[in-house]
Amino acid sequence: MIGTRRRPRVAMIRTDGDEVDPPALRVRGLEKSYAGVGVLRGLDLEATRGEFLALLGPSGCGKTTALRLIAGFERAQAGTIEIGGECVCAAGGAGNRWVPPEGRRVGMVFQDYALFPHLNVAQNVAFGLPRHGSDRAPRVKSALATVGLSGLGERSPDKLSGGQQQRVALARALAPGPEVILLDEPFSNLDADLRASVREEVRQILREAGATAVLVTHDQEEALSIADRVAVILDGKIVQAGPPEELYHRPATRAIADFIGDVQFLPGMATGRRAVTVLGEIPLHAVFEGAVEVMLRPEMLRLTPASEGDEDAVMATIVSRAFFGHDQLLTIHLESGHTLKARLGAYGGFRPGDRVSVSVRGGALAYPHEE
Repeated sequence: MIGTRRRPRVAMIRTDGDEVDPPALRVRGLEKSYAGVGVLRGLDLEATRGEFLALLGPSGCGKTTALRLIAGFERAQAGTIEIGGECVCAAGGAGNRWVPPEGRRVGMVFQDYALFPHLNVAQNVAFGLPRHGSDRAPRVKSALATVGLSGLGERSPDKLSGGQQQRVALARALAPGPEVILLDEPFSNLDADLRASVREEVRQILREAGATAVLVTHDQEEALSIADRVAVILDGKIVQAGPPEELYHRPATRAIADFIGDVQFLPGMATGRRAVTVLGEIPLHAVFEGAVEVMLRPEMLRLTPASEGDEDAVMATIVSRAFFGHDQLLTIHLESGHTLKARLGAYGGFRPGDRVSVSVRGGALAYPHEE
């Protein structure tokens, strides 16, 4: 395993006298504007030691700006950044402290890997290490072993596959033993077939190294599939953070629900924990009164073949079918005029034009109707 050059951790003292390690990363009230336009508006973020945190948001929401401020590539107008308990940035009303990038104990993996073509693999990995350190060569060797590239140190980066180049960039970030690894859309340059396998490799490498990592991405599937916790950033603020399952099944607002995964909303009238909709009465996970919008993921819909005389059933016609191998997505048109999507398993004989009965599996989230 890669050795570390981390400074002594700053211990926090609880009121009962016990020492508590600070989080690997703590950001409070971070603000950043460009030409008077606010990009970050009081961003709060925290990552515990050994955690893989994904910062998820659409283009232009401020996620890459946040990463650059944490790394020290840009200066914040307000707020604080602590890495391993040490304050590396305090701006605005929070104070006036600035630690340059080389003093922040962070490793960075860029979107384009930023490997030097005139240096071999080992020289690329050694780039961020002290030039005359006695442990320079062992640390390079250990870093390459950690990412599964032992024996390739003399190879030129252009002789490696995209996935191997990704691992060289990761080895370079890990070699100095940083407190936090920052990854800026690191898989976007890989083709679809390679992307899933490489990101799982990277996740496993970071887990085995015990590294704390913050991944910036706009890809929901990527964030949900590999992160321990996901922080959703919209309009320069963290609007919800939690385990992937929580973000998917319990989005705090309609805006978050609309952003994460396939989702559709059905108008309804709620009384307590039930809402009356065109699909009948749907149980709700919280108490509401009045007009609501019920959140339905495609996999929440149950379809069965239409049967004669079933007058109470909600009927629909299948409009289209997309088959993905592991599952299929059907578009259905209700007699009420609403169009919905239903996700079913790979096996099933439904085809466009078929008549089906529609119902909802379990309860649902709802949000107050907004005019």
